Amino acid sequence: MNKKKFDNSPINWYPGHMAKAKKNIKENLNLIDVIYEVIDARMPISSKIADIDELIGNKKRILIMTKYDLCDKEKTDPFIKYYEKLGYQVVPVDLITRKNIKKILELSNEVSTEITKKRATKGLKPRSLRALIVGIPNVGKSTLINSLVGKKVALVANRPGFTKGLSWIRIGKNIELLDSPGILWPKLENQHQAKILALLGTIKEDILNKEDLAYFGIELMLKYYKENLSNRYKITITSNDPLSVMEQIAKRCGALVRGGEVDYSKVSSIILTDIKNNSFGNITLDRMEDEQ
Repeated sequence: MNKKKFDNSPINWYPGHMAKAKKNIKENLNLIDVIYEVIDARMPISSKIADIDELIGNKKRILIMTKYDLCDKEKTDPFIKYYEKLGYQVVPVDLITRKNIKKILELSNEVSTEITKKRATKGLKPRSLRALIVGIPNVGKSTLINSLVGKKVALVANRPGFTKGLSWIRIGKNIELLDSPGILWPKLENQHQAKILALLGTIKEDILNKEDLAYFGIELMLKYYKENLSNRYKITITSNDPLSVMEQIAKRCGALVRGGEVDYSKVSSIILTDIKNNSFGNITLDRMEDEQ
């Protein structure tokens, strides 16, 4: 039997609404006091918008790390320290328990107090703080907004590209929040990071080669979370070859075609769904440079 081959095609996804959203953000930036920059704790480098500084300039920002309850804290916490050393105010958030939501509001109030003092010196009255929330697709912005408001105001969907335009939302009495669609950057130069984005549901599935991506997913799991992989499928892993492991999973899950051949499309779908649905337990797919 010939071994299955993968073409390792590059991933790029930058639909028109993202370019339009960036233009709209720049047009509204003069109204904004603080940026809520949202990244995913399971991919704290890959999920950071590559050209974010170009987009928001030197505006004050709070770096919000969502899905902290789903990450491998041992591997994510060094990234928190890394960003703090760069001068960021980092808030890791559990969107289920709403842990640290109050911290975001406290930091926002500190910014608001500064602005109010400056306005007072000019003889101007206090006003609401204006915040802009930005992040990649499917990073949990809508769930975060609902947690900040304390009720459901933003529609939530577990798929990229759900929010298309900008909209204002009030948080309590003192904050006006400008919601924006999930955005990427025009060219995903780092394909390793692009694949991590795809594995965790950031990129539209229709454009992906699922078999390539599943192979990459197994490659990462073998490298970082072999025990999680073994436990999930109840298999004994004796090889570090991703293809051999995919074949083991296929046999275990019944992803076979007539004659007992592996159905790569079916087993790839199983693997990708499991990664996206956090079925392997708490994982973090990015690593600090000295661990790569």
